Formats: sequence, C-alpha cells, structure tokens
Amino acid sequence: MQESLPVAAASPLSRRTRQARAVWGSNVVTIGGDAPVRIQSMTNTDTQEAVATAIQVKELALAGSELVRITVNTPEAAAQVPYIREQLDRMGIDVPLVGDFHYNGHRLLTEFPDCAQALSKYRINPGNVGKGEKRDRQFAQMIEAAMRWDKCVRIGVNWGSLDQELLAQMMDENSRRADPWDAKAVMYEALVTSAIESARQAESLGMDGSQIILSCKVSGVQDLVSVYRELARRCDYALHLGLTEAGMGTKGTVASSVAMGLLLQEGIGDTIRVSLTPQPGEPRTQEVVIAAEILQSLGLRSFVPSVTACPGCGRTTSTTFQELAKQIDDHLRSSMPVWRAKYPGVETMKLAVMGCIVNGPGESKHADIGISLPGTGEAPAAPVFIDGQKAMTLRGDNIARDFQRIVEEYIEKRFGHVADHA
Repeated sequence: MQESLPVAAASPLSRRTRQARAVWGSNVVTIGGDAPVRIQSMTNTDTQEAVATAIQVKELALAGSELVRITVNTPEAAAQVPYIREQLDRMGIDVPLVGDFHYNGHRLLTEFPDCAQALSKYRINPGNVGKGEKRDRQFAQMIEAAMRWDKCVRIGVNWGSLDQELLAQMMDENSRRADPWDAKAVMYEALVTSAIESARQAESLGMDGSQIILSCKVSGVQDLVSVYRELARRCDYALHLGLTEAGMGTKGTVASSVAMGLLLQEGIGDTIRVSLTPQPGEPRTQEVVIAAEILQSLGLRSFVPSVTACPGCGRTTSTTFQELAKQIDDHLRSSMPVWRAKYPGVETMKLAVMGCIVNGPGESKHADIGISLPGTGEAPAAPVFIDGQKAMTLRGDNIARDFQRIVEEYIEKRFGHVADHA
C-alpha cells in the first residue's frame, strides 16, 4: 500500500504587482505590491447633493470601504467635490475619494482644479475620452492633471463602452487571418489591448507606472476570468477586480463571489468592488459587506469576527439558534467601528452558534467561543465552550442575553490588554 502524503492546504497564490498609493492627508491606501487586497465601493447619490453624498461616503467608509468612488459628470458635480471632501474631513472621515470620469473628464479636471486636488484617484475610461486625434489629446490632459496633483489613476476599460475604433481595427485584422478567431476572442483581446496600451501611453507622457491601476470590466463570470488571466499574464500593473452590472440580490452576490473568488485564489486582483444593485430598501453598504466576506472567506483578510452557525434541520425545530446567530452577528458588525480601535485583533475571533448535539459541541470546541443550543427532544441546557474547553452551561429564558454578555467579557479579557500595551 502506497504511503499517503499530507493533504496540501489550499491558499491563494501570491502575485507581486507594482504598488500605487491613494492618499488623503495622513491616510495612505496602498494598492498592489505587498499590500492587502483593498475594498472599494461607489456612491449612488447625485454628486451635486454634497451633504447627501458625504453622508453616503461616510456610511461606506465605516462599513469598511477603503476607497469610495463618486460620479463627476458635470461642472456642477465637479464644483461640489471640494465641499464633499470638506464635509468628510469635518466628520473625521479620511477615506480617499475616487473621481469617476467619462467623456468630459479632461475638461472638468482642467477647469476645476479644486476638484482635481480634492480627489485622491481618477478613473479614466479609454473608450470615453474622445475619438481620433481628440482621444490622445484629451487622454493626455487627464494624465497631466494626475501628475500635476500627484494622483494615481485607474484606467478602466468596460466592454459596454469599449473603444470602437480599436475594436473595428481588430475585427478587420481578424478577418484577414487564415483561421479567424471567434468574435468573443476578439473582444477579449480588444479589452486587454486597450487597457495595456493606454497604460503605456500614460507612462510615455511621464506618469510613474506604479501609479496606474488597470481594470477590464465585463458582466459574465467566465468572461471576467478569461480576460483577467490574460491581463495578469501580460502586465504587472496593479489590477482592480470586479464584475460590471453584476445584478441584484442573490444573483449579483453569487456572480461576484464566484468570479472574484476564482481569480483571487490564483493571485489575481489587488483591489475589488462588488457592483451590487441594491434591492429596494437595502443599504448601499451591502456591497462592502459582501466584498469583505469574499476576502475573509479566502483567508486573505479579517474584518469582523466570524460566526459559524448550522443551517438547521428536523432536529432543530426551534428558531432560537437562528435568532441568536443573527443577533450576535449584527452586534459584532455594529460594534466593529469602536472595537477595531479598542480591541486590536478582535476581527480574527471565531464564534459558533449551533442548534443541536450532533455537531454543536464539536464546532463550539473549534471556535474561540461557542454555544451549543438544545435541539428537539434534548435537555433544555446550552453548554458554552471557551478556547476549546467547556466553561459553563446556560439555562432558562435569558440564554441569548447571557451568551452575548459572555462574548463581550471574553473580548475584553482576550483583546483588551493588547490595546493597553500598544
């Protein structure tokens, strides 16, 4: 019998890219290189409404977004950007702002220098900067503004607004091949070519290549994987990752998670954004929560203590464990803005809230702190495990409240001394 070998542990591959810096005040957000994969989001407010936009930026930043993109599409919007930045600074929110420019970015960055300075990064779409000779001139104006104010840029190609002149040229070249590629392959090539050639053009204008981030946004999972694998193979620029128009609810969440999970596992992607269409009444911050969950699930980063909870079955007819799991998870997330500063390392904590005796004690022992609630027909007692050992048993009508108190005491005991000695 052949001797077995240890099962290899799966982990995301590493990939070293150039490192960009998005800066506001003392907050320097590094992208690429040895930096952690960053989370981005985008407001859906009218940028002309400075207060409403600043409030949403604050919400996104507190939820964990490390850069926030805002639409800068009109002179009126550009004029409000400095006031948005001012409002954020007054609120103590130093998250870098990214200006999203299409069609008229060259003019807005030139005519509104206060806007150009208030932003920390510019998003440039090569397909929307002009045609013919205008394209090169207007693209150069945006790059020159970035260099003047020492800003990084994302050259973001999108297959819904791809440079039509480039695509037509590549289609013509393809038609002359002895064995023509299919249309999708030409589209992939056009996306990658547009991004890399635009980056090289920016460098030829004098821009530091490390200050350039690339993206090639598509809306299909397999399309995104195909394009980014090739993009990563051909260049070492930092890469912004995400599906465009991913959708809403379950569809958008699953598609984004699958696509980005596949690529991040291969070491592709330096910053991500989940482009989730909010369901009616759903907060914009949900896209930040999902992005954080993707990175935490892959073991790339830790943002909030994880809660393991069973899905429930015929043994768990009571909803107590479901309610407790949600209560604990909601409490951890709402407390993190304070806990992150007060209890360094708390985001790595693991909790378990289980619903019956089958897996409950075992999962609870694997967690830092866990509770195994009684299932159908089991004794009305809930053993609590701390650091792998049974610590106590809760009974009565206040199990949920008692367990939350135990969790908070554990956090204070384990992580509070870290802050005291920092």
